[in-house]
Amino acid sequence: MQPPRRFRWGFVILALVLVALIAWLTQCHEETKPKGRPPVAVTVAPVIVQDIATSMSALGAAQAWQGVLINPQVNGRLTYVAREGDDVRKGALLVQIDCGPYQAALTQAEGALRRDQAILAGAQRNLARFQTLLAQNSIARQTADDQAATVKQDEGAVLADQGAVAAAKVNVGYCRITSPVDGRVGMRLVDPGNIVSTGLTTGIVSVNQIQPIAVVFTIPQGDFQRLSTVSAGFTRPLTVEAFSQDSGAPLGSGELIVADNHVDQTTGTVQLKARFANDARLLWPGQFVNIKLMLETLHDAVTVPSAAVNQGPNGPYVYVVGPGDKAIDEPVKVVTTEGATSVIQGGLSAGQLVVTDGQMSLKRGSVVRVRQGAAPAGAGGRGRGAPGGGGGAAARGPGA
Repeated sequence: MQPPRRFRWGFVILALVLVALIAWLTQCHEETKPKGRPPVAVTVAPVIVQDIATSMSALGAAQAWQGVLINPQVNGRLTYVAREGDDVRKGALLVQIDCGPYQAALTQAEGALRRDQAILAGAQRNLARFQTLLAQNSIARQTADDQAATVKQDEGAVLADQGAVAAAKVNVGYCRITSPVDGRVGMRLVDPGNIVSTGLTTGIVSVNQIQPIAVVFTIPQGDFQRLSTVSAGFTRPLTVEAFSQDSGAPLGSGELIVADNHVDQTTGTVQLKARFANDARLLWPGQFVNIKLMLETLHDAVTVPSAAVNQGPNGPYVYVVGPGDKAIDEPVKVVTTEGATSVIQGGLSAGQLVVTDGQMSLKRGSVVRVRQGAAPAGAGGRGRGAPGGGGGAAARGPGA
């Protein structure tokens, strides 16, 4: 006896429902299954071991190595002033003051000296005769003693005349003022024909020595000890380079010669002075410049691009490309930064790859992919540790 047709169709419908339910559950399971994150595109650079020169940067100002402001030491009419902008040698005439009155005073003093010298000579001859007569008991001792006193008086007069002559010569010399240094004449402040006096303090003209020239700059007191150490207590000269504030062009190289003898308590800085030969005259008194003070060369230093160093709550760190092209955050200690290069102490070794771009999308364990066409930065730099291949995985250093 065959089962009813209605019963058979019920089994068929139930089977179809079960198949649809299984298919739906399978699809939902596939949709809810977590998919792996795609690799993060990054730019990498190798860790390089190399020698690197360290330096300090500062803002400096050029000033004359020696600057002289000429003020008069006698009163009189100004007859000559050196031409503005001239280069003068030491001893060259800068200022001339009418010395007629002082020359006349010198002549008078010399005349008085000669007169008193003649009077002294006569008194000395009389004293010699009186002493001879006294030895013969021909005159009283009082007469000889009076003549000796007269000689002493005349000697005093001659001495006073000699002082007057010397003073007059000094005044005559003050009428002619010469340059005490090799330098360049500035703008004159008083024109010839004016009357000048010893009360003038603003000067007649100035001379600045610009070859060599000085550059003064300051460093924070926190860097002073390091600077003193690398310069052996400022007994070893350090190279100083000056650059234009406008274009960044180099303006010359000099040597650090002196550090001030105190820390400025108002600013917490120490003033330093460097000497530049300034042969090309690119530095000018009063000019502001950027200073780079070379300190020392660190040999076999572990370096990475500064862009690879990130700041976290526990300090600086870098992302290292580890086995399986996975990023691993590695804590580092930055010794110093020179331009776009950072010197690292510990934590890294030569040949490792560090991420220089794309860190914002990374976390520990993220899979990375080196961007196509982006060669590892620094692979062509000097030093040891540049990788020879293009593989993404690199040997891990300590802490991998």
